[in-house]
Amino acid sequence: MDALPRKHLTQEEYLAIERAAQWKSEYYQGEMFAMAGTSRNHARISFNMVASAGGQLLAKGCEGYVSDMRVLVQQSGLYTYPDIAIVCGKPEFQDAQLDTLLNPVAIIEILSPSTEAYDRGEKFRLYRQLASLKEYVLVSQEKAFVDQYIRDEEGRWFVLMTQGIESVLTLQSCGVSIPMRALYDRVEFSEGMGKTLQAEG
Repeated sequence: MDALPRKHLTQEEYLAIERAAQWKSEYYQGEMFAMAGTSRNHARISFNMVASAGGQLLAKGCEGYVSDMRVLVQQSGLYTYPDIAIVCGKPEFQDAQLDTLLNPVAIIEILSPSTEAYDRGEKFRLYRQLASLKEYVLVSQEKAFVDQYIRDEEGRWFVLMTQGIESVLTLQSCGVSIPMRALYDRVEFSEGMGKTLQAEG
């Protein structure tokens, strides 16, 4: 994300600007950062994830939000827009605007070359400060591969990897299962398969 040339902003000033803006910006330590656009693969994977998980989430008393929902990490003051955020139980919001979520149990980011290092590093460090967060999921758009970082009951994090188009991704925080073939339906891999993947059936 790229810093906009602005003076140091308070959280209140950021929210006032952001709610009136036509584009989305994240906020951290007094600065706003304009968000880049997404690729076709990125958009397809996000749509496929929502389509595959939506009904399962509702059946389990959970709900998902796509990238228009802000998330606030209160401990650090980071305002950000995850690709997908999942809440189980009652969602909590910063204020009556209901546009800034406080208690996701799972956050899903679709990796891009320009943001992968940040998503795996500093952003994950900040996300870990969310007491509600049980799972952080990183989805490749270059191949059928997903990293899941899962928090255990003692607060320790461990990683699971799901790879291969015939595998099934199971979100541990909410018990939702998504076939990798469905997740990557009509996604064009730049390496390996080299063709657009079409779902069977």
